[in-house]
Amino acid sequence: MKIKYPKGQEPEGVSAPFKVHKPAIGKRLSAANRGMDFEADINQSCLYYEEKGVALITKRPTPINVVKVDYSHGAKITNAYFEKQSTTDYNGVYQGRYLDFEAKETKSKTSFPISNIAPQQVAHLEKVEKNGGFAFFLIHLSQTDETYLLKASYVCLFYREKPRKSIPFAEIRSEGYAVKEGYNPRFDFLAAFDEAFLK
Repeated sequence: MKIKYPKGQEPEGVSAPFKVHKPAIGKRLSAANRGMDFEADINQSCLYYEEKGVALITKRPTPINVVKVDYSHGAKITNAYFEKQSTTDYNGVYQGRYLDFEAKETKSKTSFPISNIAPQQVAHLEKVEKNGGFAFFLIHLSQTDETYLLKASYVCLFYREKPRKSIPFAEIRSEGYAVKEGYNPRFDFLAAFDEAFLK
């Protein structure tokens, strides 16, 4: 759409209408930025769900203890340490159900290393399930640009029994639920949740 300026004049240096660039549906913004984009895309998806009134899911902040703050140029934390080990990345409510999940990404071409999962995350998700909540992992395979929802019960059992040091992609694809990628939401993980837990 061409912008009409007063008296038919156009500002200097503008020779064509402004263009808004949107990512193509089903394609990542940039292959080079996949590692940094995954968490941002999950955050965007959670915001989309909240704005649409579908669910309230937030990223859990990492607890830190502030030791020193520099007030010379505003308030800037100059010294701090982690108060305790963090549990999972996200939690919230969807259709009256409590959700708790961890988002992970692997650059491996064949499998997801279970060393990427911390012991306290496994313990936390097991407690969520024990108390009637819904726990899962979102695992992004960056080499093939695929994302799957895996139930925490499956991943935690694999972690506890350690039949291998990593979960093969073939197993992730057979045990998991594919998460569709698009523009809004970037990752429709609630559709995968419905398929995994509600059908």
